[in-house]
Order: sequence, then structure tokens, then C-alpha cells
Amino acid sequence: MIGSLRGRIAVKAPPQLLIEVGGVGYELEAPMSTFYGLPAVGEEVRLLTHLVVREDAHILYGFATAAERHLFRNLLKVSGVGPKIALAILSGTTAEGFATCVTSNDVTALTKIPGVGRKTAERLVIEMRDRLSSDQLGITVPAEASAGGAEGEAFAALVALGYKPVEATRLIKAAAGSGTEGTEELIRRALQGALR
Repeated sequence: MIGSLRGRIAVKAPPQLLIEVGGVGYELEAPMSTFYGLPAVGEEVRLLTHLVVREDAHILYGFATAAERHLFRNLLKVSGVGPKIALAILSGTTAEGFATCVTSNDVTALTKIPGVGRKTAERLVIEMRDRLSSDQLGITVPAEASAGGAEGEAFAALVALGYKPVEATRLIKAAAGSGTEGTEELIRRALQGALR
């Protein structure tokens, strides 16, 4: 099994990559989360990999972080999720963002990812919840995601609006005043804080 590659980027055409390692060109598919952090063509890069063997092809997938690869491998264990959908999930959200959707039961946010229907999203939430709660994925979920009450609901709403979990946490902390605010008030204050 090929665990990682270190070489020069020859071609970048999302989601395909061509990495030249010692005179051999390796074709890989990578999620957009990995593409965002790649250096320019001609530069050296190191990617973690996962090899999928099918009857008609051997496909190598590349990842910038261990958390991305680990999540990809766990997504493949969910019934009805293949490499194509797993790659779409990692392209549509971060590993932390996915964990937040699962812990807050946000099926709607998952259905916004191309290729993920409602039934698949529900299956992802159910089957991945146990893996996340036992910390098998090595992903830190912000406390607000699992918190109940106004802060938990406000956090889920901000993430659904497209804010990154870290940014949503910062906005909620800045918006929280006496601790007696309702969900709507907390969201309103957080969005006002984001505009400043």
C-alpha cells in the first residue's frame, strides 16, 4: 500500500493531481480542502495517500492532513458512501465542519454538499456519530457544537450559514453577554459582530 508521496507537482487540475516522484508520475485525486493548501506547479509537496482498488481501476487519493485521510477512510465504511461521495464531502466541508454537522444532527447542511442526498446525510449522521463520540477520528469538535441551549443552537445556525466552526465559536463568545440571551438574540448579535 502507498502511504504517502513526496515529489514535485507536475499538474494541478482539480480534483486531479500529477506528482512526479523519482521519475515516476503518480496520478491522484484530492479534495478541494487539500487543493487550497497546495504550492504552485513545480514545487515540492508531501501528501498522505489512500489506494482504492476496483475491478477496472486502481485510484490513488491524496490528502494534506492525517485528519482528512482518516475521515475519508471512515466515510468509506458508511453504507452507500463510496470514494466519490467521500471526496465530495471533504471538498464541501472541513473535517471539523463535518464533525460539527454530525454532533449537532445537521442533516440539512450535509445535503448542501453535491452528491449527498437526504437519506445519505441521515445515514452519515447516524453511523458517524459513534466514531466521533469515541474520538476515533482525532477531530476536535468545539464545545459549542455539543452544548445544548441557545449557544449550541446559535453555533449550529452559524455553521449552517457557512461560518467555519472556529469563527462561529469566536462570534458566539463575543456576542454572549449575561448568558440569558435567547437563540435568536445570540445569532443576531453574532452576525452584527461579524459585520464589524
